[in-house]
Amino acid sequence: MPGSLSTLKVLCAALALLFVVAQPAAAQLSFKPTAEAVQEDKLLNALKEGDKISGRVSIPDAMSASLIQPAGRDWRDFHRSKLPIIGGIAIVGMFAALLIFLMVRGKIRIHRGFAGTTILRFASFERFTHWLTASCFIILALSGLNISFGRSLILPLFGAEGFATMSAYAKWAHNYLAFPFMLGLVIMFLIWIKDNIPGKVDLEWFKQGGGVLFKDKHPPARRFNAGQKGIFWIVIIGGALMSVSGWFLLFPYLPANVTTLQFWTVIHAVIAMLFIAAMMAHIYIGSIGMEGAFDAMGTGEVDLNWAKEHHSLWVEEEQAKGQAPSGTTPRAMPAE
Repeated sequence: MPGSLSTLKVLCAALALLFVVAQPAAAQLSFKPTAEAVQEDKLLNALKEGDKISGRVSIPDAMSASLIQPAGRDWRDFHRSKLPIIGGIAIVGMFAALLIFLMVRGKIRIHRGFAGTTILRFASFERFTHWLTASCFIILALSGLNISFGRSLILPLFGAEGFATMSAYAKWAHNYLAFPFMLGLVIMFLIWIKDNIPGKVDLEWFKQGGGVLFKDKHPPARRFNAGQKGIFWIVIIGGALMSVSGWFLLFPYLPANVTTLQFWTVIHAVIAMLFIAAMMAHIYIGSIGMEGAFDAMGTGEVDLNWAKEHHSLWVEEEQAKGQAPSGTTPRAMPAE
């Protein structure tokens, strides 16, 4: 019994000694953040200066090493607050301007009425290219607007589940229709660039209001007047910017860093809003805004009087080449 007691005392003393020796090691393992250990002062200074805080990762995606990026807060604020305002002003403002223009100016009529004969304006391949690009653009525009306005306008109408399903399909459509849209842009540029170089005749067109602002005034124009040339370059330049920025969004690993990717998302969004507003004006003039204009991309043939009033120089060039009117095309005269 005395031997067992002595052994117990020895064990207790050994445990006490082990605890004392292990205490410094435990203290080293415990987490005690200090400026020297984790360099909080550097972190705080980096946040104040707007620098991103990065760590180290072993996966291929190097951008995932970014822990904190203060610029990301500005980017998020832009998309949530500023972009809807920009889009609302551009799109709603254009819609209001067109409505006022229609009420004040009215529909642009053919001054001499329909001639009953037509002249070929756009061949089948040209119309196919136009409608390929236009149809893709409409779906791209609607699916893109869903990102900025869907939560506030569509979600309350269809509910969370319906909105999620619609948004998923919109995302797929937006991703894949971008490619035929870009193809259409390239073809349009190649087949119409020769007719869209600005010239002196375009200045006169602007001086006379393009035959749009003032009634019964139709300045001379070639195949494309100055307004149509403006739309062409808006489509080509705007479409090119949308394509380049959209390419980085489709393949987000291409940019060198997150900041570059954020820059292209802002470019893509702002150009999209302005692009949509400009195309609203184009659609208006080509449909309800001008009598006889839709036939150009509908059947490809336009009334001869319409062509002479809006593109007199082009008609002269075509007739000089030997293109005769296509024949009689009966039309109902509008009731005035």
